[in-house]
Amino acid sequence: MVKTKQQKIKDFLINNGVIIIMFVLVIYTGFTSDNFLTFNNLNNILMNMSSRLVIALGIAGCVITAGCDLSAGRTIGFAACIAGTLLQRMDYSKKFFPNMPPMNLFLALLVVMGVCALCGSITGFFIAYLSVPPFIATLAMMEIVYGVCLIFTNATPLGGYVSSYTGMATGSFLGINYLIWIAIAVAAITWFIFNMTRHGKYMYAIGGNPQAAEVAGVPVKWTLILIYMKASAMYGLAGFMLGAKAGGASVNLGYGYEMEAIAACTIGGVSVTGGRGRVSSAIIGVAVFELLKAALQYLGVNANAQYIAIGVIIFIAISLDIRKYVAKK
Repeated sequence: MVKTKQQKIKDFLINNGVIIIMFVLVIYTGFTSDNFLTFNNLNNILMNMSSRLVIALGIAGCVITAGCDLSAGRTIGFAACIAGTLLQRMDYSKKFFPNMPPMNLFLALLVVMGVCALCGSITGFFIAYLSVPPFIATLAMMEIVYGVCLIFTNATPLGGYVSSYTGMATGSFLGINYLIWIAIAVAAITWFIFNMTRHGKYMYAIGGNPQAAEVAGVPVKWTLILIYMKASAMYGLAGFMLGAKAGGASVNLGYGYEMEAIAACTIGGVSVTGGRGRVSSAIIGVAVFELLKAALQYLGVNANAQYIAIGVIIFIAISLDIRKYVAKK
C-alpha cells in the first residue's frame, strides 16, 4: 500500500514527536531564560552528555541485538571506585593504598577498562552459551559487581585525586573540554565498528534474526560475547570520566544510568526489537535527555518532578518504537 503525502507527514510527526517537542521546549527556554543559550551553558550540557554518550554507545550494541544491559550503572560505579583507589595523591590522609604511588593515568584507565571488560565477557558467555536472557544475565552481573565494589571499598567514599586525573574534566583543547573530545573519539570509533567492520554487520544480523544469522555462518556466540565485553569496557571509560568530573567516587555513582541510556537509544531510533540503530541514534537520544533536564531546570520545574518527565518520555519512546515495529509487520 502506497502512503499519501499526508500519511507520510503524519507518520513522521508521530515517530519523531519526542524530538520535535524537545526542540520546541529548547527554543521556548532560550527565549524566556537569558543564560540558557550561552556558550558556558551549552558547554556544560556537552560535558554532561560526554559520559552519558559513552554509556549509550555501549548499550546500543546490546539493544541492537534485542538485548539490554542492566549492569551498566553499577559497572560505572565500580570503574570509578577502581580509578579512585589507583589515582589518589600520596599526601591524602584517607589514601586507600597508603604506600602505593599514584598509577600512570593511561595505565589506570587500561586497568579499569580491562576489569570491566572481564565482567562483560562473563555476562556475554552466559547469554551466548547458556542462553540466559540478557535481562536476567545482566541483572545478576549488576548485583555481583555492586557486591564486589562494596567489599572492595568497604562502602568508603574516595577522593584526593592527582591533578592529572581531575584535569581531564577541567582542561581543554581548542576551547573544547577533554571529556567532550573523548566522547567524540568514542563515537567515531563506534561508528567505524558499526558500519565498516564484520563485527558490526554480524551485530545487525543477529538483531534481525539470530537463527538465520547462524545458518548464514555468523559466529553468533562469539559476537555476543564481544558485544557485552565491549559495552562493559565503555562503561569503565564512562566511570573513569565521571570520577574525574566529580573529583571523587562512591559505590552509588552511576546508579540508574543504564535506564536512561537505554531510553536515550530508543528515543534516537535504536529499536528494542533488534536489528536497527545507529551511532547518531544514541547521540540524538542523549542530547534530548540532557537538553530536557537543562531546560526544566531553567524553567524552574521541581527537581523531583523531572523524574516524572523522564518517565513519561520513556513511555512514549518505547510505545513509538513498538508502533513502528508493528507497522512493519
